[in-house]
Amino acid sequence: MPSRIVGTRRPSAARGAGRTPAPPRTPRAGGVRRTFEQARRAWDRPLTAYYVIFGAGLLITTLGLVMVYSASMITALRYDLVPSYFFRKQFFAAILGAALLLVASRMPVRLHRALAYPILVGAVFLMVLVQIPGIGHAVGGNQNWISLGGPFMLQPSEFGKLALILWGADLLARKQDMRLLTQWKHMLVPLVPVTFMLLGLIMLGGDMGTAIVLSAILFGLLWTAGAPTRLFVGVLAFAGGIGFLLIKTSENRLKRFACIGATDPGGEGAPCLQAAHGIYALASGGWFGSGLGASVEKWGQLPEAHTDFIFAVTGEELGLAGTLSVLALFAALGYAGIRVAGGTEDPFVRYAAGGVTTWITAQAVVNIGAVLGLLPIAGVPLPLFSYGGSALLPTMFAVGLLIAFARQEPAARAALAMRRPTWGKRAGMRWKSMRRRVKKRPSGER
Repeated sequence: MPSRIVGTRRPSAARGAGRTPAPPRTPRAGGVRRTFEQARRAWDRPLTAYYVIFGAGLLITTLGLVMVYSASMITALRYDLVPSYFFRKQFFAAILGAALLLVASRMPVRLHRALAYPILVGAVFLMVLVQIPGIGHAVGGNQNWISLGGPFMLQPSEFGKLALILWGADLLARKQDMRLLTQWKHMLVPLVPVTFMLLGLIMLGGDMGTAIVLSAILFGLLWTAGAPTRLFVGVLAFAGGIGFLLIKTSENRLKRFACIGATDPGGEGAPCLQAAHGIYALASGGWFGSGLGASVEKWGQLPEAHTDFIFAVTGEELGLAGTLSVLALFAALGYAGIRVAGGTEDPFVRYAAGGVTTWITAQAVVNIGAVLGLLPIAGVPLPLFSYGGSALLPTMFAVGLLIAFARQEPAARAALAMRRPTWGKRAGMRWKSMRRRVKKRPSGER
């Protein structure tokens, strides 16, 4: 009888034995694209421009206060003053500027338009006073200051920039409502003559830098108003011709052009001293700088370290990282201003926002370009950053204008209106819940 083969059951292998390990997880396809889309949606939110303008303006002003204190200590000691002398004055101006910013950000658009003519008349009156002997004072070879008593000085031309923007925006908005901007004479008159009157008053004092910024504001207003290319080029060529004559007839301005990109202070008199030492400061900063307060150039080699050339001290003490941060803040402020100008239906808001954005970005480019050796030294401060209360006050008011315009956008107003009741409702619910948790005590218990 054949033997019966009985199959034996094999022991089960350990769970998972012999299996190939699962490959490591890789990022899902389209993850980068999804992240980009989320960032783009967050950037396109209605209140983005509002937060960017407020945040960038606050950070630039705060960092400017820190750098003013660091860059001006040695200058103050040289004049037998306390090290914080210039910082105290700048901090006081920043407090006043913050108040102006808050007031401007809460004012309705119609009130801004109502202030256009009074501000223009006041600025012209003060600029005329500057040219009267005994009232106007010369600083650095330019007579464009009025003494307010003690250490306080006022530069009316800084307020002329704000006056031109508000008045020009109101003028162009009214002409657009009457459909007159299609005619070139209404595009130019009286905007260009009034601007040239302001430029003439500024040039009587010899301030070429402020005149350049004011001309940039004029071109920004014309560009925003949709001036034809031929008209725009014609005005630009006319202004450029006048500027060429003013530069050609001034030895001092010719020397400034000769110092573009200079790395040597020069021979007798060191005509390129400031330009060269500005490059030295930036070159010695490296990636992350020598440390806050550790600048060497501010000890006398670099003139105007806390005003026109504060960007050079920033590069020396904070390095490339610090200067790029400043540039990024100005770029964000400029982008937000363009976004406000392009996203509104109100012509006054569009022209005023375009003018303010042109003012801040053009002046920043002129100042930083001079420090980098790419442009001639124009003697204009870095907006919101350099020392100078006369420049800080109108600039902070202009930032408040941008904030007010950003709040006036329909989508932004709707977003703000939705938030207020939500906050109030949450606060009310929290208050009621807290009241319910409190147990009533007996009347005799203390």
